[in-house]
Amino acid sequence: MSSNDFFIEIDHASLNKGGQMVCGDVFLSRKVQQEGRMISVLSDGLGSGIKANVMATMTASMALNFTLADQAVERSARAIQNTLPRDEVRKISFASFTIIDTAFDGSTQIMEYGNPQSLVFRGIIPVPLENTLNNQPGALAVNRLQMQKGDRVILFSDGVSQSGMGRDDMPFGWDMDALSDFVSWHIGRNPKISAHDLCRKIVAKANQNDRYVPKDDVTCAVLYYRDPRALLVSSGPPYNQDKDPWVAKFFEQFEGKKAVCGGTTAQIISRELDLHLDIDLFSGCDGIPPISHLDGADLITEGILTLGKVAESLRNDTWQDLADKNPARMLVNLLLGNDKITFLVGTKVNEADQDPNLPSELDIRRNVIKRIAQTLENKFLKMVNITYV
Repeated sequence: MSSNDFFIEIDHASLNKGGQMVCGDVFLSRKVQQEGRMISVLSDGLGSGIKANVMATMTASMALNFTLADQAVERSARAIQNTLPRDEVRKISFASFTIIDTAFDGSTQIMEYGNPQSLVFRGIIPVPLENTLNNQPGALAVNRLQMQKGDRVILFSDGVSQSGMGRDDMPFGWDMDALSDFVSWHIGRNPKISAHDLCRKIVAKANQNDRYVPKDDVTCAVLYYRDPRALLVSSGPPYNQDKDPWVAKFFEQFEGKKAVCGGTTAQIISRELDLHLDIDLFSGCDGIPPISHLDGADLITEGILTLGKVAESLRNDTWQDLADKNPARMLVNLLLGNDKITFLVGTKVNEADQDPNLPSELDIRRNVIKRIAQTLENKFLKMVNITYV
């Protein structure tokens, strides 16, 4: 199975312990494109608050670096264990961790120390893992699996598994069988439920178990192995006008979602494919021009102003502050809702982009799209390709 037809969607959700300003759980992921690997780490710092967050951050960072260095999995885990300070009263480390090292072909290693055992689902069926954990400090579990399309790995801190502890109906918390049944029910109800939605449903249920005042930091992460969702973003006219028909044909034949950024680009596609182009004068806000409508396109926006706002909001995590009808927010939603993103970038210089009345921080189209692509790859772990024409 090649990386071209296999995508690993990763997302996580967290809640702070009631009354705490920071979360004592930390989740990190790193894509190593040149090695065809994805490394994810969930660390749970002992206790809660700032001290727990510091210990969890240190642990997660070490786990990433050791794993990236291709240390033997047991050796890496032991090195982390030996580095961590220990609570001398309870004789346990100040942080626990789960490491998932998965290749783009699905071969996966799960290393766990102190955290609840991860769940693996093939469809709605939980996949048994060899349980080498025990109740003794220092226990380490290592499982090796070959994941298939449709599989999911769910990892979580004990704020999930121990949620509700002390209630008459769940005196020992949310036991693993009940948690597994909850996951299975949601996958059965929506077989293509995203990692984003599933981890949030689990965290929301844990919060409900605790009567909406979490008794511990709550974190759940989901890895979902599936077909990639493709998106085309076409922006800018080609350098040579003779390429206009090729651009339109590329747009027409692309399999997946389609967005066009730029009035000239939209006009080229409209003209070459004989499609009607409508401007929605009631859309647009916050200084971003309105969208248009074109058969076969999921979104048509203005070019440089919209792309500049997208680049800024992705970099600063501010897209959720934008209004729902803001075209930049709409484009961000498309970008984050898909996995394999192709930018088709015209290289003809648009004189409008050089307008001295535009904000000086706006770069030409190519530079803005490069920044968006880098953010999508490094921060959101997307597969991105840029084709210039």
